[in-house]
Amino acid sequence: MLLISCPNTWSETLADRPSTPRFAYKGDRLKPLRAFCQTARLGSVSRAAEALYVSQPAITLQLQALERDLGIKLFERSGRRLIPTREGEALYELARPLVEGLDGLDAAFRDQIRGLDAGELHVAAGSSTILYLLPKIVEAFRAAQPDVRLILHNVTGAGGLNLLRSDEVDLAVGSMLDTPSDLSYAPIYEFEPMLITPLAHPLAKLRELRLEDLSPYGLILPPKRLTTYRLVDLVFQQNRVPYTVALEVGGWEVIKQYVAMGLGVSIVTAICLTEADRGRLAARSLAKYFPARSYGVVLRKGKYLSPQARAFVDLIQPHLFERRDYYEGGHSER
Repeated sequence: MLLISCPNTWSETLADRPSTPRFAYKGDRLKPLRAFCQTARLGSVSRAAEALYVSQPAITLQLQALERDLGIKLFERSGRRLIPTREGEALYELARPLVEGLDGLDAAFRDQIRGLDAGELHVAAGSSTILYLLPKIVEAFRAAQPDVRLILHNVTGAGGLNLLRSDEVDLAVGSMLDTPSDLSYAPIYEFEPMLITPLAHPLAKLRELRLEDLSPYGLILPPKRLTTYRLVDLVFQQNRVPYTVALEVGGWEVIKQYVAMGLGVSIVTAICLTEADRGRLAARSLAKYFPARSYGVVLRKGKYLSPQARAFVDLIQPHLFERRDYYEGGHSER
Protein backbone atom coordinates (compact mmCIF):
# COMPACT_ATOMS: atom_id res chain seq x y z
CA MET A 1 0.00 0.00 0.00
CA LEU A 2 1.35 3.38 -0.97
CA LEU A 3 0.45 6.35 1.20
CA ILE A 4 1.26 9.85 0.05
CA SER A 5 1.37 12.40 2.80
CA CYS A 6 0.53 16.01 1.91
CA PRO A 7 0.71 17.85 5.22
CA ASN A 8 -1.29 21.05 5.57
CA THR A 9 -2.33 21.06 1.89
CA TRP A 10 -6.05 20.44 2.57
CA SER A 11 -6.23 22.81 5.53
CA GLU A 12 -4.46 25.55 3.63
CA THR A 13 -6.85 25.10 0.71
CA LEU A 14 -9.86 25.52 3.01
CA ALA A 15 -8.33 28.54 4.68
CA ASP A 16 -7.70 30.21 1.35
CA ARG A 17 -11.15 29.43 0.01
CA PRO A 18 -13.67 32.35 0.41
CA SER A 19 -16.45 31.57 2.84
CA THR A 20 -19.82 30.89 1.24
CA PRO A 21 -23.01 31.34 3.26
CA ARG A 22 -24.71 28.04 3.89
CA PHE A 23 -28.43 27.65 4.35
CA ALA A 24 -29.10 24.98 6.91
CA TYR A 25 -32.89 24.56 7.02
CA LYS A 26 -33.46 21.56 4.74
CA GLY A 27 -31.28 23.18 2.06
CA ASP A 28 -34.23 25.15 0.68
CA ARG A 29 -34.43 28.95 0.55
CA LEU A 30 -37.84 29.14 -1.11
CA LYS A 31 -39.87 27.83 1.83
CA PRO A 32 -38.37 30.23 4.40
CA LEU A 33 -38.66 33.16 1.99
CA ARG A 34 -42.28 32.23 1.30
CA ALA A 35 -42.94 32.01 5.04
CA PHE A 36 -41.21 35.36 5.55
CA CYS A 37 -43.21 37.10 2.80
CA GLN A 38 -46.54 35.80 4.12
CA THR A 39 -45.66 36.79 7.68
CA ALA A 40 -44.62 40.27 6.53
CA ARG A 41 -47.82 40.64 4.50
CA LEU A 42 -50.21 39.30 7.14
CA GLY A 43 -48.36 40.46 10.29
CA SER A 44 -48.79 37.14 12.08
CA VAL A 45 -47.11 33.73 12.19
CA SER A 46 -50.44 32.00 12.72
CA ARG A 47 -52.06 33.71 9.73
CA ALA A 48 -49.01 32.93 7.59
CA ALA A 49 -49.29 29.29 8.64
CA GLU A 50 -52.96 29.23 7.64
CA ALA A 51 -52.18 30.83 4.28
CA LEU A 52 -49.45 28.27 3.55
CA TYR A 53 -51.29 25.25 5.04
CA VAL A 54 -48.45 24.40 7.42
CA SER A 55 -48.06 24.45 11.20
CA GLN A 56 -47.06 27.51 13.20
CA PRO A 57 -43.89 25.82 14.51
CA ALA A 58 -42.82 25.17 10.90
CA ILE A 59 -43.16 28.88 10.07
CA THR A 60 -41.26 29.84 13.23
CA LEU A 61 -38.41 27.44 12.38
CA GLN A 62 -38.17 28.79 8.85
CA LEU A 63 -38.05 32.39 10.06
CA GLN A 64 -35.43 31.59 12.68
CA ALA A 65 -33.29 29.77 10.13
CA LEU A 66 -33.57 32.70 7.73
CA GLU A 67 -32.52 35.16 10.44
CA ARG A 68 -29.54 32.96 11.36
CA ASP A 69 -28.53 32.60 7.75
CA LEU A 70 -28.68 36.33 7.03
CA GLY A 71 -27.43 37.42 10.44
CA ILE A 72 -30.17 40.01 10.90
CA LYS A 73 -33.41 40.49 12.79
CA LEU A 74 -36.35 40.45 10.38
CA PHE A 75 -39.32 41.32 12.62
CA GLU A 76 -40.23 43.29 15.68
CA ARG A 77 -43.50 43.09 17.56
CA SER A 78 -46.00 45.96 17.67
CA GLY A 79 -48.88 44.85 19.88
CA ARG A 80 -50.19 41.64 18.35
CA ARG A 81 -48.71 42.34 14.95
CA LEU A 82 -45.26 41.50 13.63
CA ILE A 83 -43.70 44.42 11.77
CA PRO A 84 -40.68 44.00 9.47
CA THR A 85 -37.54 45.77 10.63
CA ARG A 86 -35.71 48.09 8.25
CA GLU A 87 -33.68 45.12 7.06
CA GLY A 88 -36.86 43.05 6.85
CA GLU A 89 -38.50 45.69 4.63
CA ALA A 90 -35.49 45.61 2.30
CA LEU A 91 -35.62 41.81 2.10
CA TYR A 92 -39.41 41.88 1.55
CA GLU A 93 -39.05 44.24 -1.41
CA LEU A 94 -36.51 41.89 -2.99
CA ALA A 95 -38.06 38.55 -2.06
CA ARG A 96 -41.75 39.13 -2.75
CA PRO A 97 -41.57 39.37 -6.57
CA LEU A 98 -39.24 36.35 -6.64
CA VAL A 99 -41.53 34.21 -4.49
CA GLU A 100 -44.67 35.28 -6.34
CA GLY A 101 -42.95 34.74 -9.67
CA LEU A 102 -41.99 31.18 -8.73
CA ASP A 103 -45.41 30.45 -7.22
CA GLY A 104 -47.06 31.67 -10.41
CA LEU A 105 -44.61 29.94 -12.72
CA ASP A 106 -46.88 27.03 -13.65
CA ALA A 107 -49.82 29.22 -14.59
CA ALA A 108 -47.60 31.74 -16.38
CA PHE A 109 -45.91 28.97 -18.33
CA ARG A 110 -49.21 27.47 -19.40
CA ASP A 111 -50.46 30.88 -20.50
CA GLN A 112 -47.22 31.55 -22.33
CA ILE A 113 -47.26 28.37 -24.39
CA ARG A 114 -50.92 28.53 -25.29
CA GLY A 115 -51.08 32.31 -25.72
CA LEU A 116 -53.67 34.47 -24.08
CA ASP A 117 -56.62 32.35 -25.10
CA ALA A 118 -57.94 31.70 -21.60
CA GLY A 119 -57.98 33.02 -18.07
CA GLU A 120 -59.38 36.01 -16.24
CA LEU A 121 -58.29 39.58 -15.66
CA HIS A 122 -59.62 41.62 -12.73
CA VAL A 123 -59.31 45.42 -12.94
CA ALA A 124 -60.48 47.89 -10.28
CA ALA A 125 -61.61 51.35 -11.38
CA GLY A 126 -63.99 54.13 -10.40
CA SER A 127 -67.11 55.05 -12.31
CA SER A 128 -65.52 57.97 -14.17
CA THR A 129 -62.56 55.83 -15.25
CA ILE A 130 -64.82 53.02 -16.47
CA LEU A 131 -67.15 55.42 -18.24
CA TYR A 132 -64.73 57.87 -19.88
CA LEU A 133 -61.21 56.44 -19.93
CA LEU A 134 -61.43 52.68 -20.32
CA PRO A 135 -63.95 52.05 -23.15
CA LYS A 136 -61.42 52.21 -26.00
CA ILE A 137 -58.85 50.24 -24.00
CA VAL A 138 -61.41 47.57 -23.12
CA GLU A 139 -62.55 47.44 -26.75
CA ALA A 140 -58.96 46.92 -27.95
CA PHE A 141 -58.30 44.28 -25.30
CA ARG A 142 -61.46 42.34 -26.13
CA ALA A 143 -60.56 42.40 -29.84
CA ALA A 144 -57.03 41.13 -29.15
CA GLN A 145 -57.92 38.63 -26.38
CA PRO A 146 -61.51 37.50 -26.99
CA ASP A 147 -61.21 34.40 -24.78
CA VAL A 148 -59.96 36.24 -21.70
CA ARG A 149 -62.73 37.02 -19.25
CA LEU A 150 -62.37 40.67 -18.19
CA ILE A 151 -63.96 41.68 -14.88
CA LEU A 152 -64.16 45.41 -14.11
CA HIS A 153 -64.71 46.12 -10.41
CA ASN A 154 -66.53 49.45 -10.06
CA VAL A 155 -65.21 50.75 -6.74
CA THR A 156 -64.18 53.99 -5.05
CA GLY A 157 -60.50 54.76 -4.54
CA ALA A 158 -60.24 53.20 -1.07
CA GLY A 159 -62.15 50.13 -2.19
CA GLY A 160 -59.79 49.64 -5.11
CA LEU A 161 -56.73 49.84 -2.86
CA ASN A 162 -58.20 47.21 -0.55
CA LEU A 163 -58.79 44.90 -3.51
CA LEU A 164 -55.21 45.43 -4.66
CA ARG A 165 -53.75 44.66 -1.26
CA SER A 166 -55.78 41.46 -0.92
CA ASP A 167 -54.88 40.37 -4.48
CA GLU A 168 -58.54 40.24 -5.47
CA VAL A 169 -57.70 42.32 -8.55
CA ASP A 170 -54.64 42.29 -10.79
CA LEU A 171 -54.39 46.07 -11.13
CA ALA A 172 -56.32 49.30 -10.73
CA VAL A 173 -56.78 52.22 -13.10
CA GLY A 174 -57.68 55.63 -11.73
CA SER A 175 -56.48 58.81 -10.08
CA MET A 176 -54.31 59.08 -6.97
CA LEU A 177 -53.26 62.16 -5.00
CA ASP A 178 -51.08 60.32 -2.48
CA THR A 179 -49.50 56.93 -3.17
CA PRO A 180 -49.19 54.55 -0.17
CA SER A 181 -45.75 53.02 0.34
CA ASP A 182 -46.92 49.50 -0.52
CA LEU A 183 -48.30 50.50 -3.93
CA SER A 184 -46.84 51.77 -7.19
CA TYR A 185 -48.63 54.41 -9.27
CA ALA A 186 -47.72 55.37 -12.83
CA PRO A 187 -49.64 58.48 -13.99
CA ILE A 188 -50.37 58.37 -17.72
CA TYR A 189 -53.12 60.87 -18.46
CA GLU A 190 -53.68 64.38 -17.12
CA PHE A 191 -56.91 66.40 -17.13
CA GLU A 192 -57.62 70.02 -16.20
CA PRO A 193 -60.12 71.06 -13.54
CA MET A 194 -63.12 72.72 -15.15
CA LEU A 195 -66.02 74.86 -14.01
CA ILE A 196 -69.24 73.82 -15.73
CA THR A 197 -72.35 76.01 -15.92
CA PRO A 198 -75.46 76.29 -18.07
CA LEU A 199 -74.71 77.99 -21.40
CA ALA A 200 -76.43 81.26 -20.45
CA HIS A 201 -74.99 81.45 -16.93
CA PRO A 202 -73.29 84.75 -15.86
CA LEU A 203 -70.04 82.90 -15.07
CA ALA A 204 -69.86 81.62 -18.64
CA LYS A 205 -69.67 85.20 -19.94
CA LEU A 206 -66.89 86.55 -17.72
CA ARG A 207 -63.69 87.39 -19.58
CA GLU A 208 -61.50 86.52 -16.61
CA LEU A 209 -62.75 84.02 -14.07
CA ARG A 210 -61.70 84.37 -10.43
CA LEU A 211 -62.37 81.97 -7.60
CA GLU A 212 -64.29 84.70 -5.78
CA ASP A 213 -66.75 84.85 -8.67
CA LEU A 214 -68.08 81.41 -7.70
CA SER A 215 -69.12 82.42 -4.18
CA PRO A 216 -72.67 83.58 -4.98
CA TYR A 217 -73.56 80.34 -6.72
CA GLY A 218 -74.29 76.99 -5.12
CA LEU A 219 -71.97 74.15 -6.05
CA ILE A 220 -73.06 70.67 -7.03
CA LEU A 221 -70.36 68.29 -5.78
CA PRO A 222 -69.77 64.56 -5.27
CA PRO A 223 -70.21 63.24 -1.70
CA LYS A 224 -67.83 64.46 1.01
CA ARG A 225 -66.07 61.11 1.28
CA LEU A 226 -64.68 61.47 -2.24
CA THR A 227 -61.44 63.20 -3.23
CA THR A 228 -63.09 65.85 -5.43
CA TYR A 229 -65.14 67.31 -2.58
CA ARG A 230 -62.13 67.40 -0.24
CA LEU A 231 -59.97 69.04 -2.89
CA VAL A 232 -62.57 71.73 -3.61
CA ASP A 233 -62.93 72.47 0.09
CA LEU A 234 -59.15 72.66 0.51
CA VAL A 235 -58.66 75.14 -2.35
CA PHE A 236 -61.46 77.44 -1.19
CA GLN A 237 -60.19 77.33 2.39
CA GLN A 238 -56.60 78.07 1.35
CA ASN A 239 -57.73 81.06 -0.71
CA ARG A 240 -60.11 82.19 2.05
CA VAL A 241 -63.03 82.30 -0.35
CA PRO A 242 -66.50 81.41 1.02
CA TYR A 243 -68.59 78.90 -0.89
CA THR A 244 -71.84 77.00 -0.55
CA VAL A 245 -72.80 73.49 -1.58
CA ALA A 246 -76.27 73.36 -3.09
CA LEU A 247 -76.33 69.64 -3.72
CA GLU A 248 -74.25 66.50 -3.12
CA VAL A 249 -74.73 63.75 -5.66
CA GLY A 250 -72.63 60.89 -6.98
CA GLY A 251 -71.66 60.45 -10.63
CA TRP A 252 -70.39 62.98 -13.15
CA GLU A 253 -73.27 62.31 -15.56
CA VAL A 254 -75.83 63.14 -12.88
CA ILE A 255 -73.89 66.25 -11.88
CA LYS A 256 -73.72 67.44 -15.51
CA GLN A 257 -77.46 66.86 -15.95
CA TYR A 258 -78.32 68.88 -12.82
CA VAL A 259 -76.01 71.70 -13.88
CA ALA A 260 -77.64 71.79 -17.32
CA MET A 261 -81.01 72.05 -15.55
CA GLY A 262 -79.80 75.19 -13.76
CA LEU A 263 -79.70 73.69 -10.26
CA GLY A 264 -76.16 74.91 -9.62
CA VAL A 265 -72.62 74.99 -11.00
CA SER A 266 -69.89 72.41 -10.52
CA ILE A 267 -66.15 71.83 -10.60
CA VAL A 268 -65.31 68.67 -12.51
CA THR A 269 -62.30 67.04 -14.13
CA ALA A 270 -62.09 67.42 -17.90
CA ILE A 271 -62.10 63.64 -18.29
CA CYS A 272 -65.89 63.65 -17.96
CA LEU A 273 -66.61 66.29 -20.62
CA THR A 274 -67.62 64.97 -24.03
CA GLU A 275 -68.52 66.48 -27.39
CA ALA A 276 -72.21 66.00 -26.55
CA ASP A 277 -71.83 68.29 -23.51
CA ARG A 278 -70.92 71.32 -25.62
CA GLY A 279 -74.53 71.80 -26.64
CA ARG A 280 -75.79 72.17 -23.07
CA LEU A 281 -72.86 73.22 -20.85
CA ALA A 282 -70.26 75.98 -20.73
CA ALA A 283 -66.83 74.87 -19.47
CA ARG A 284 -64.12 77.16 -18.10
CA SER A 285 -60.65 76.08 -16.97
CA LEU A 286 -59.81 76.46 -13.27
CA ALA A 287 -56.18 75.36 -13.69
CA LYS A 288 -55.09 78.62 -12.06
CA TYR A 289 -56.56 77.48 -8.75
CA PHE A 290 -56.86 73.69 -8.86
CA PRO A 291 -54.17 71.13 -9.73
CA ALA A 292 -54.62 68.90 -12.75
CA ARG A 293 -55.77 65.36 -12.01
CA SER A 294 -53.67 62.49 -13.25
CA TYR A 295 -55.02 59.04 -14.11
CA GLY A 296 -52.89 55.97 -14.43
CA VAL A 297 -52.19 52.40 -13.38
CA VAL A 298 -51.85 51.24 -9.77
CA LEU A 299 -50.15 48.00 -8.72
CA ARG A 300 -49.23 46.41 -5.44
CA LYS A 301 -45.45 46.58 -5.14
CA GLY A 302 -43.86 43.30 -6.12
CA LYS A 303 -47.04 42.14 -7.86
CA TYR A 304 -46.40 39.56 -10.58
CA LEU A 305 -48.29 40.55 -13.73
CA SER A 306 -49.98 37.70 -15.54
CA PRO A 307 -49.75 37.70 -19.35
CA GLN A 308 -53.35 38.96 -19.47
CA ALA A 309 -52.55 41.85 -17.13
CA ARG A 310 -49.36 42.61 -19.06
CA ALA A 311 -51.33 42.80 -22.31
CA PHE A 312 -53.90 45.14 -20.74
CA VAL A 313 -51.26 47.45 -19.27
CA ASP A 314 -49.41 47.58 -22.60
CA LEU A 315 -52.56 48.95 -24.22
CA ILE A 316 -52.42 51.87 -21.77
CA GLN A 317 -48.67 52.38 -22.12
CA PRO A 318 -46.23 49.80 -23.52
CA HIS A 319 -43.51 48.49 -21.19
CA LEU A 320 -45.07 50.10 -18.10
CA PHE A 321 -43.78 48.54 -14.86
CA GLU A 322 -41.42 46.27 -16.76
CA ARG A 323 -38.38 45.34 -14.72
CA ARG A 324 -34.97 46.21 -16.11
CA ASP A 325 -32.24 43.64 -16.35
CA TYR A 326 -30.06 43.73 -13.25
CA TYR A 327 -27.03 44.57 -15.35
CA GLU A 328 -28.65 47.31 -17.38
CA GLY A 329 -27.49 50.84 -16.66
CA GLY A 330 -29.63 53.83 -15.88
CA HIS A 331 -31.48 55.24 -12.92
CA SER A 332 -32.94 52.94 -10.31
CA GLU A 333 -36.69 52.37 -10.51
CA ARG A 334 -37.02 51.91 -6.78
